[in-house]
Amino acid sequence: MTACGGGDSKADDKIPGTESSAPAPASPSPSPSPSEAAGRPKITLPPDVKNVFEGWTTGDPVKDAILTDVSAQMNATDEAITSDAAEPAGVIFYNKGDALIGAGKWIADFKTKGLTITGTTHYYNPKIQLFDDKSAGVGFCTDESKAFTKDRKTGKVNEDTASGNSYVTYSLRVDKNAQGVWQTTKLASQRGDKTCTP
Repeated sequence: MTACGGGDSKADDKIPGTESSAPAPASPSPSPSPSEAAGRPKITLPPDVKNVFEGWTTGDPVKDAILTDVSAQMNATDEAITSDAAEPAGVIFYNKGDALIGAGKWIADFKTKGLTITGTTHYYNPKIQLFDDKSAGVGFCTDESKAFTKDRKTGKVNEDTASGNSYVTYSLRVDKNAQGVWQTTKLASQRGDKTCTP
């Protein structure tokens, strides 16, 4: 189980308008690569960790910019979990407020337990509701049936059998900062939510 992002799991914390349904995942498309404008940090995942963002392009420039920064936020969290770096620059850059606090606790929990992550996580069925020109709600599903925890010292992979709990529903609030970055400010997740289970 990886469940990136570090949000809590209360179903009633969903951002309005981001409820998801779960069609079969679309054909994989490459992870969006955020531009380095606005000082965006470079995010690098280890070779054994892969995040695949499916259907992550809408054709709307504002919504696509939001999804690009949300994908970077997810990648940054995984980078921080797998890295030995003390300061997760990407996490600080793409999160703010409650989401930043939650991500910090999530990352620290992995490291305290001596765990990291490995495998492939699929992100799919993104939904966006624009509240105004500087805030929005984002919902999406993840399939973590091929993503696992791994012992940081021994490298032993904890391969859990895929089940309904392999699917997670995410609900985020994002706010655009002065540099034009859509930062995640609130994040909630629910594991085993039937709206994301095929």
